[in-house]
Amino acid sequence: MSAQQLSDLIRFARHNSPFYRDLYASLPPSVDRLTDLPVVDQKSFWAANTLHDSRVLTGPLSEATVYKTGGTTGSPKFSVYTRDEWRTFVTTFGQGLVDTGLRPGHRVADLFYAGELYASFLFVLDSLAHAPVDNVRLPIGGGAPLESTIPTLRDLAAQVLAGTPTTLCRLAEQVLASRVRLDSVELLLFGGEALFDDQRRLLATAFPGAEARSVGYASVDAGLLGRPVPGSDARVHRAFTPHSVVEILDDSTDEPVTEPGRPGRVVVTSLFRRLMPIIRYPAGDRAEWTGTGPGHFRILGRAEEGVRVGPVSLYTQDAQDAVASADTAGQVVGMQLVVRRWEGRDGLVLRLATAPGDERDTDRRESLARAVVAELETVRPLYPDSVRAGFVHPLSVEWACHRDLAVNPRSGKLVRVLDERPTA
Repeated sequence: MSAQQLSDLIRFARHNSPFYRDLYASLPPSVDRLTDLPVVDQKSFWAANTLHDSRVLTGPLSEATVYKTGGTTGSPKFSVYTRDEWRTFVTTFGQGLVDTGLRPGHRVADLFYAGELYASFLFVLDSLAHAPVDNVRLPIGGGAPLESTIPTLRDLAAQVLAGTPTTLCRLAEQVLASRVRLDSVELLLFGGEALFDDQRRLLATAFPGAEARSVGYASVDAGLLGRPVPGSDARVHRAFTPHSVVEILDDSTDEPVTEPGRPGRVVVTSLFRRLMPIIRYPAGDRAEWTGTGPGHFRILGRAEEGVRVGPVSLYTQDAQDAVASADTAGQVVGMQLVVRRWEGRDGLVLRLATAPGDERDTDRRESLARAVVAELETVRPLYPDSVRAGFVHPLSVEWACHRDLAVNPRSGKLVRVLDERPTA
């Protein structure tokens, strides 16, 4: 990244985006270092980035594609890309596909989800079309019935399957149950959520000749984050230099982490997006530098801004709003999201702390727990849908005292999300 690129982006955002103008109001007129800029607060960013009269956008919404990103149904969040920005996005990501093992002539089934303003299906399809190696694209989609997907994969001799781990595992279960052999499959490209050991075992059983690898690291809101690094650890990626800058910041101080092996939260700056600038934007994940190569980092899981439970994205604000709506008596004095994995599925536990003495009123607790779960399922209907589909465990509530809530040992601050899932 050149200093000129960054200083030009900052100057452009300050001049044209009311949100960034306000955010940088106290800074000197000329700023050319990322570390001189504050980290974007996600809640403030999305409150300003409304669909109409957005204070984040640098110009009118007259030429762009609109995509939906994570959020509640009552307050959906939208990311926009101009045609030039989208072309840069998919072309750059497509270049990283060669690091996954994509070879000339590979027949690739796109099993990501399409429609309802979601980007993943179109993004992967366009990235394949802009990859530097020839490939045959099979736009099947994740919502297609397995009864038709499996014959299509067999008849077209698909060699690469690209989708979320949940989709790939659902397919694997059906393949095993129907005793179908898909011997042509040699590569499984996963994205959108972590791949766990029990899932790897299932995929290896259904597709014994295939290797599971990351398709790459990106999101529709944060943009380009990391291209795969060939090797045994699919969590390791490297930044898409010079199109984006990835920082890892200390959880307590927000100071940049430079040494390998020290975890922090991922913050990204996109150097090619100008209609909706992304400058020091929290990606919602934690990571650590590996020290194995320039810009190499290992993804460690979700940060406090959000959490991924199977195919479902949740923001901590979603859960906080649900508790606030249900807890009319003000019983809850603290909350954590705890993600666990058992019996081959993810599950979300809402750990709620109450004031001393409230633990004796079990009836009121049970009533509040039901109300909180119902409220959260209302604003995030994909969760109960995924429960019915067998992808995740039902939401549950775990009661605690405030002293039982986990805190950061360095700052004493409450840890909003605990990811207790084992990762390889």
